Amino acid sequence: MLFEDLPLSEDILDALYDMHFEECTPVQEQCIPPLLEGRDVIGIAQTGTGKTAAYLLPLLTLLERENHPGDAVNILVMAPTRELARQIDQALEGFGYYMKPRGVAIYGGNDGIRYEAERRALSQGADIVIATPGRLLTHIDLGTLDLSRTTHLVLDEADRMLDMGFSDDILRIVAQMPPKEKRQTVLFSATMPDKITALAKTIMHRPVEVRIAVSKPAEKIAQSVYLCREGDKDYILRRIFEQKRPKRVILFASKKTKAKELHILLKRAGFNVEAMHSDLDQPEREQVMLRFKAGQTDILAATDIVSRGIDIDDVSMVVNYDCPRDPEDYVHRIGRTARAGRDGQALTLVGERDMPLLQKIERLLEEKVPRAELPDGLRPPTSGEIARAKDNARGRGARRGGHRRRGRGRPRKA
Repeated sequence: MLFEDLPLSEDILDALYDMHFEECTPVQEQCIPPLLEGRDVIGIAQTGTGKTAAYLLPLLTLLERENHPGDAVNILVMAPTRELARQIDQALEGFGYYMKPRGVAIYGGNDGIRYEAERRALSQGADIVIATPGRLLTHIDLGTLDLSRTTHLVLDEADRMLDMGFSDDILRIVAQMPPKEKRQTVLFSATMPDKITALAKTIMHRPVEVRIAVSKPAEKIAQSVYLCREGDKDYILRRIFEQKRPKRVILFASKKTKAKELHILLKRAGFNVEAMHSDLDQPEREQVMLRFKAGQTDILAATDIVSRGIDIDDVSMVVNYDCPRDPEDYVHRIGRTARAGRDGQALTLVGERDMPLLQKIERLLEEKVPRAELPDGLRPPTSGEIARAKDNARGRGARRGGHRRRGRGRPRKA
């Protein structure tokens, strides 16, 4: 479907023409019509499918055509990270070039000068606010942001926001807005776990659900897995980087504690490495990413905080120290390499407790990932070791379930 076949604003169609955007992606084709009708929409789609345009184009059209108050925040877009908020703001600037909507991007990690600029912009009125949850609450608590007349809400990468511990913050923010029957709510998520389903039931009104199949990894990614014992992973990692000096490598770990440990391990081994995780404040994250993008850092030991929403075209290799719990996150991780037509390599270290996760990944990919040969002297885990790891995991899950029943189940940050 072409954009010109949709009942979008003429100003938006002119901007799309200037940007050489002609044909809708599947998520845009399926989401734009119900959004133009004022329906709530749940979009299950990964990064790179065109979801930002899928909600900005119809909401900008509604902003132009409907009677919205000139002194209210009419559209609120929430994103998990500053990086994604900035990308959405840039997209808004392009799509709204001829409409000139009043947009304000607010996010944490800035000094008082930035905050004061945000406060002034909000006081002058904003049609659209794009923000991270923490910074939103700061403005709400200080009385510089009024959402009582906001009639359109977008949660972008909602699963990532919940993974980062923003569930309570989101509910506090939504409580400041009109009830769900008088508000249009759009929720985009790469996955649809139970916690997203529960959130949607709480804040949405009879939503339309759009599911876009997860893309398979790019053909130019050479994938392989090391079936190994958990205790051998550090040795294998060092051997990988010793055999081929690392350059432009992202090393993923599922927990920030492990990312920190890998940073220390590789630094002591003489590698040029930095860590990226949620314990860093925003200025620190920006400096780490700038150094990596500039080629001043060879290895970035990171959590899934960099698996989406950050564009680095020349990453040569992705190494998964462990398998992500959600197989779709595997696709997001390795998708950091082989971008812009380049070749790339993706290696995954699969220990005893990762075996069930590898099976889920291969079911999603509909193929078996090639096995890499272990270094001399190492062997893969035995069936007995794998069984014991499964039993231990079930025991940990039962104990964690008990903690949740006692009210201590707040999600951790990445």
